Amino acid sequence: MTPTPTAIVVQAVTSLTDAEIDDLGQVLIDCVSGGASVGFMHPLTVERAQGFWRKVAQGVAQGERALLVARDGQGLVGTVQLVLDQPDNQPHRADLCKMLVHRRARCQGVGAALLRAAEGLARQAGKTLLVLDTASPEAERLYARGGWVACGVVPGYALLPHGGLCDTRYFYRQLG
Repeated sequence: MTPTPTAIVVQAVTSLTDAEIDDLGQVLIDCVSGGASVGFMHPLTVERAQGFWRKVAQGVAQGERALLVARDGQGLVGTVQLVLDQPDNQPHRADLCKMLVHRRARCQGVGAALLRAAEGLARQAGKTLLVLDTASPEAERLYARGGWVACGVVPGYALLPHGGLCDTRYFYRQLG
């Protein structure tokens, strides 16, 4: 008998508990350990990961960004952010960033669910254009399937967490 997949629940959060900061820290550490180029080098300490999420929580509380989390039957497995606070001449735009899915939950629809929820939240916030960058070929496929348009590659953009340069590809999505 094939096991039934656990339902993924995605929700926007407006504040973070200490337990959620711990859980988000573990997702971030797992992604960095797995080689994701998301702004941190390996090994990423628990303290540094939790400090990052505390800063994110401040931005959420100030309305500068929106934070979505994904949970399955075992707990928090993914997250994505929308940077809503843009320059005066770009009130229609938001940046999608830090799409993170724990390795144990990949290829189960978590990324796609987070992406759909982020796009819906952006529409509610009056945004008509989203922009992101990624160094992950797997994520590139997810974004392309979701209707995002690739618009350029910057070679040697950042370091991979275990060392070595990686390129990044920019995508945009116009929301209807």
